[in-house]
Amino acid sequence: MLTGRCQCGAIRYEASGDPAYSAVCHCADCRASAGAPMVGWALFPQDAVKIEGEAVRYHSSENATRHFCGTCGTGLFYTNPVVFPGSIDIQTATLDDPAALPPQAQIQMAEALPWVEKAHDIPSFARYPEGP
Repeated sequence: MLTGRCQCGAIRYEASGDPAYSAVCHCADCRASAGAPMVGWALFPQDAVKIEGEAVRYHSSENATRHFCGTCGTGLFYTNPVVFPGSIDIQTATLDDPAALPPQAQIQMAEALPWVEKAHDIPSFARYPEGP
């Protein structure tokens, strides 16, 4: 059983079983919705996910609905009955253990930011680096 929540805890969820996939999406819609360069998702059957609390819903395109916490703004779920009938995508960074579902693929690479392929070449720090 996987569990997760929004940042403030107003919405909690449980997901049972294995997801159909776990992926990192690079599409412009995910970037705009999350304010991040990419978003991790895991697709579950809707009946395998129990949600406590009421998410706000935003129809981000003709068939797609994004679900987020109306209090803290955390993006949580994505549904699209045309592309993913009977399923719900969960943002994996909202899991209580975000490392539980490592991505198996990167999707929508046609829309990825140009620097993504070289991100491993950028200097990295264990914590915020000290100033000058």
